[in-house]
Amino acid sequence: MIPRATYRLQFHKGFTFADAVRQVDYLAALGISHVYASPILTARAGSRHGYDVVDHSRINPELGGMEGLLGLVRALKARGLGLIVDIVPNHMAVGRADNLWWQDVLRKGRASPFAEAFDIDWDMLDGKLLAPFLDGQPQALWQKGALTLGCENGEWAFAYFSHRFALRPEDQDIAVPSSWAEAQALLARQHFVLADWREADTRLNWRRFFDITELAALRIAEPEVFEAVHRLTFDLYAQGLIDGVRVDHVDGLADPAAYCRLLRQRLAAIRPHPYVIVEKILARHEALPADWQTDGTTGYDAMNDVAALLHGDDGGVLEGLWRRVSGRGLSFEDEEVIARREILHSKFAGPFEQVLRAFAGLVPDATPEALRHDMEEVFVALRCYRGYATGFVNSPGPGPILSQALDRAPYLRPLFEDRSGDPQIADALRRFHQLSAPVAAKAVEDTAFYRYGRLLSRNDVGFDPRCAFLTPEEFHARVRRRARDYPHAMLTTATHDHKRGEDARARLAALTAHAQQWRDFVQAAPEPGAVDPADAYILYQTLLGSWPASPDRYYVERIEAWCRKHLREAKLRSSWQAPDEIYEDSFCAFARHLILKDAPFAGRLTALLGTITPDAQTNSLVQVVLRNTLPGVPDLYQGCEFRDLSLVDPDNRRPVDYAARAAALAAPLLPDAPFDRRKQKLIALLLAARRNDLDLWAYGDYQPLPAPDGIIAFQRRHGAQRFCVVARCNSREGDGLIPLPFEGINLLSSQPVSGNSIAASALLDNWPAALWLGAQP
Repeated sequence: MIPRATYRLQFHKGFTFADAVRQVDYLAALGISHVYASPILTARAGSRHGYDVVDHSRINPELGGMEGLLGLVRALKARGLGLIVDIVPNHMAVGRADNLWWQDVLRKGRASPFAEAFDIDWDMLDGKLLAPFLDGQPQALWQKGALTLGCENGEWAFAYFSHRFALRPEDQDIAVPSSWAEAQALLARQHFVLADWREADTRLNWRRFFDITELAALRIAEPEVFEAVHRLTFDLYAQGLIDGVRVDHVDGLADPAAYCRLLRQRLAAIRPHPYVIVEKILARHEALPADWQTDGTTGYDAMNDVAALLHGDDGGVLEGLWRRVSGRGLSFEDEEVIARREILHSKFAGPFEQVLRAFAGLVPDATPEALRHDMEEVFVALRCYRGYATGFVNSPGPGPILSQALDRAPYLRPLFEDRSGDPQIADALRRFHQLSAPVAAKAVEDTAFYRYGRLLSRNDVGFDPRCAFLTPEEFHARVRRRARDYPHAMLTTATHDHKRGEDARARLAALTAHAQQWRDFVQAAPEPGAVDPADAYILYQTLLGSWPASPDRYYVERIEAWCRKHLREAKLRSSWQAPDEIYEDSFCAFARHLILKDAPFAGRLTALLGTITPDAQTNSLVQVVLRNTLPGVPDLYQGCEFRDLSLVDPDNRRPVDYAARAAALAAPLLPDAPFDRRKQKLIALLLAARRNDLDLWAYGDYQPLPAPDGIIAFQRRHGAQRFCVVARCNSREGDGLIPLPFEGINLLSSQPVSGNSIAASALLDNWPAALWLGAQP
């Protein structure tokens, strides 16, 4: 069941199962073993990603339903390919009529059989459910006619655009209110409280996914909920339609360890050796717990390691330039601390109060003020998503990273070390962990990453900008740990959630070798006028990373969309909750002017690109080599077999031209082939090598080899088989003698690799890497 190589496909109504069937021959020719699908269960109509599931019992009809899925699986199996699917146990889309579970809770309150499916605090709001889906106050919207009462499919419900709020069964035989007073009286009898969406941060009495109010968290630890959410997935696995699953946002669950063990147990009881990976953001010094019984993560950790290896030591030039130009003068650590405090008191003010109430009775000697202060300090000091202490007998305790944060409030430590099974302690710990994860995500990835602009290629999901680069020795150590603990974890360098494409990051990483030229470019940039210098500096990097061969109006539209998202995520000059459209328009106008009208700027940028392109392309190709030769399962994100200069979503989910890719793969590679062709051919060559020796890649060990500065070398070994990799790294043109562990034929140059050693300049003349097979006598 271990995939040889996966290809991530983003399904939606514009790219269905039938569309995927037409690409199966191409994927097989490329060397893929498994399609790795975005969520395929019924999501909200028009969903572009599938993570907003509304019905776990049906395959999404917009993708082709069960019939379409069967057709895709038949096509895959005909070419010897399998399927892995993304599952979403953490949350469901709510607020509209499409979620029958949610509507039943609105209708019946705590008496609903689905009330236990959602994480609702019924002790708040006098046993009612807050429904903050309005853009304004109920009275004003009723009087304007935006909030109405109507009957659909034989049931009366309040309606606000696409939102529906079902009335109690006792109120189904009613007269339509003729005034607000009558409507208000009717609302007062319901199991829900209508509210402005802006009130959710402080008043919400149910857990949601991050700060997205239309995604309600599920209590997946409840046996009935677990069964209902997974029943169809288990059926698909039992029928042999899928070979494994990817678990979305595992850190959102109450007890990820118990969930993962149960998931594997249930799948393995159906069919042995399921492939199970989890979406988990690992901190710099964090390891995925072995007792979860998964095959590893989805690869953010590997993506970070590979990216950091491609960066060099710029001697502090880029940090100094950022501080001088931006005027912020803050390290990333400073930015994270500030962002964590802001997010805790804004987006998660309500859940924070719930955590304080849960702990208050457990630390009677702490005053409310002291507990509030100290708990905030723990959240701010935490440098991972969450801990996993449960309060039960098998609890792992706080772990080293959370333990360090608890130094801010030592009197709380005994609670995190408790294993008594006290339900009050267990509930408090659960609430803490399920708040710390979204605080980390929103504060780091969706705030600090948009404020700190030293070098954007180190600001991505799963990355830590405090680590500017990795030496080959550090990289080897991290790879060996992953190979030891999770030899079949996923390896990726691009995802549907990345902040910028893998080749855009490779371009920016090259600036570490050209820091002086970058400084000269920035100093010659035009005055940004009304635009904040920090925003302008980040824009310059974004343009450099994404600049196409011929910038056009479409490119301008993409950059303008990025501009608005950047400002709103940074939350300094604008935000999603209170957008400053005047400043956003100024920023977009500045970007548009640079692209279309400032010929000197465009000329300087093009010249700089010409300078760094050799190093950028080296980085890109080495990235491909490492993803496909390190221990683990390489994943290729849709379309990234060609150059990937995408921006943050939704830009990184644009349609893929598969016809062009299939034609390129079928054509011979000429010496002067463009970069897209070279990248794709390299991927195909490496995937063919994996296909030709399954045991070597699935079970082979990882042995670092000595190499001069600027070079990384290692070999994979299994039995008598050997595969050697030598590649450039740290954005440096390293040279010197490379000891050879064995002789062979370089798969890229077709030249012999012989002798006891060879000069790097000779081995890496036409490609930035050399690869050869061998066998031990």
